[in-house]
Amino acid sequence: MTHMPRRSLLALSAAVLLTACGTTGTTGSADNPGYFPPAGDWARKSPAQLGMDPAALAAAVQYAQAHETTRARDFSDQEATFGARLGSMPTRRAPTNGLVIYKGYVVAEFGDTQFVDPTYSVAKSMLATVAGVAVRDGRVKPDEAVARRVNDGGYASAHNAPITWKQHLQQESEWQGSMWGKNGDFVGKAEFGAGERKPRALQAPGSFYEYNDVRINRFALSLLRVFGQPVPEVFQEQVMDPIGASQTWKWVPYHNSYVDLDGKQAASVSGGTRWGGGMWIDSWDMARFGYLWLRGGAWNGRQIVPPDYVKAALSPSANGPDYGYLWWLNTKGKNLPGLPANAYAALGAGQNTILVSPDHDLVIVWRWHRGNPAEFATRVIAAIRR
Repeated sequence: MTHMPRRSLLALSAAVLLTACGTTGTTGSADNPGYFPPAGDWARKSPAQLGMDPAALAAAVQYAQAHETTRARDFSDQEATFGARLGSMPTRRAPTNGLVIYKGYVVAEFGDTQFVDPTYSVAKSMLATVAGVAVRDGRVKPDEAVARRVNDGGYASAHNAPITWKQHLQQESEWQGSMWGKNGDFVGKAEFGAGERKPRALQAPGSFYEYNDVRINRFALSLLRVFGQPVPEVFQEQVMDPIGASQTWKWVPYHNSYVDLDGKQAASVSGGTRWGGGMWIDSWDMARFGYLWLRGGAWNGRQIVPPDYVKAALSPSANGPDYGYLWWLNTKGKNLPGLPANAYAALGAGQNTILVSPDHDLVIVWRWHRGNPAEFATRVIAAIRR
């Protein structure tokens, strides 16, 4: 599969591409929300064609370009921030870059959008999508105990036995144990860096929210078990290939995260890049993923993620900070200030962001930025005139 020809402005430092003419590779119209980009291309329209103020949109992009993250370009701050690594890391990252998709069309692009970079915890929302495929295929039920389908010892204890798929998805599982050499209590600066926490009493599953990558890694392994197939293969076959993604992304395992699967070694992947590895992907493929969710889990007539699952995934949990199924929500207006209550985002350290605003038919990818992504999004929305 070929990827989109390089259009990012590497030769023009800190420049922005705001499409100025008609479309490429499209059969839809500006008012047709049913447009889905074919593999290897994405139709572009000028802001004016879609009723946007070009100057206001340009100013929004300039704001984004001026707010690059302070994270080291060479990832030399990785271990101090997150603790001892378990997996590989690139030698460098791209500068801030991103895309604005409005009414299905590309209206703005800035930076090197084809640079394949770790996207950190955006991978959690991708794991939630794989879980949606499992629900679609009848492999799991959200309210069902994981132990009913997974019998590898990870849920054998009295504490872990009642944990449900939904509790993993909402980060309320309180799963107890270790995964790939990291203990779920997150105690110890050497292992957890600035993310270490003080010891606390374990709560009953479903009664307490904690953002915890060890438990998410257990969830990822459980998905491998129910599919009988590595999660990246499922993600490619059931999600990324159907939405026309490139072949440049890769879900990198830890050095030690391999298990026996029918007599063969299979890699279990993580829900982030906290300890290396994780999902490495470019902005275009992130935009396709966000657009799938904007379209309710459907792509060009094919329902990839069930509508009921999408609705549940975008509903807040009982104990989380406005959190759904590994998606950050805005029902209280606090996570994405100034945006509608139904806006939501996949967020990764760095910052790496996929922001979706259904009310505005909008997907924004903004990578390696500082500050709340709503600051950029509200400026983009202000450019919408009709």
